[in-house]
Amino acid sequence: MTEAVTLRRSQLATPGSDPKMISRAPDSGADEAFLDLEDSVAPAKKVGARENVIEGLREYDWSETKPCFRMNGVETEWWYDDVIEVVTEAGEYLDTIMVPMCHDASYVQSVDDLLTQVEHNAGLEVGRIGLQCQIESATGMTNVAEVARASPRIESLVFGPGDYTASVGAAGLTIGSGEGYPGHYWHYQLARIAHAAKAEGLQVVDGPYADIEDTEGFRDSCRHASLLGCDGKWAIHPNQIEPANEVFAPSREEAERAERIVTEYERAMEAGKGAVSVDGEMVDEATNKMAQRIVARARQADVLSGGASAD
Repeated sequence: MTEAVTLRRSQLATPGSDPKMISRAPDSGADEAFLDLEDSVAPAKKVGARENVIEGLREYDWSETKPCFRMNGVETEWWYDDVIEVVTEAGEYLDTIMVPMCHDASYVQSVDDLLTQVEHNAGLEVGRIGLQCQIESATGMTNVAEVARASPRIESLVFGPGDYTASVGAAGLTIGSGEGYPGHYWHYQLARIAHAAKAEGLQVVDGPYADIEDTEGFRDSCRHASLLGCDGKWAIHPNQIEPANEVFAPSREEAERAERIVTEYERAMEAGKGAVSVDGEMVDEATNKMAQRIVARARQADVLSGGASAD
């Protein structure tokens, strides 16, 4: 059987202060949408935005798009009531909570502890709601492996290039672009996050690309992130959803070749062989593992509908 894969090719950022945008998120075509109470919501509107998030989670059909909400950071005055109110009123409809500014494990553990108590008090299954942890500072990057191990609830690590840029004092005002840099601007950061995340079996999501008119730049950013092990990327505008979904899914050609590898390698193992040639290339156990992962993602993304086993 094919292993279970959670698709996070696209995460649609949706301001919690905008009910109209919330209403459109479930049918956007994104794999996931996070209803935001943090950076996209002005301080004076944060408390009121919670009601929009609660109503959006309760009233709309989220069967095609995973629902998440981004709380305010643990160092702010709002985070505590964000968790209590949203989870108490709409926790049964919620898939994950995105936790910003995870500078070290203690930030994640604080959220986990509070969330556990809220689940108990609300009569919800304890531990079902997952966490997605944002790495957005030099301190968070230093402690990224510690953050990745901080809670069994964690499902993904998310890179926040805007706050990270400010944290390290890097040049630039267009979040996520790195225009003019001789190479991939975020190579080190994404590789470091991916290394820590994959060691714990977590996914990695790249953050926003702010120039919504630069479609090719966005595609390049997706491709670079994918090559480094990222599973998806934020979409801050609906027109970024389709290219993200496309780039972070295997092509049909790649998926069919991976399927052949899995099939031929399985036959080789049954025949007592340690390796096999597929399409003129030697395939061993390491290649087979890569192929299994591609097949699993391809099936989940409807690129493949059946065929070789991927476990």
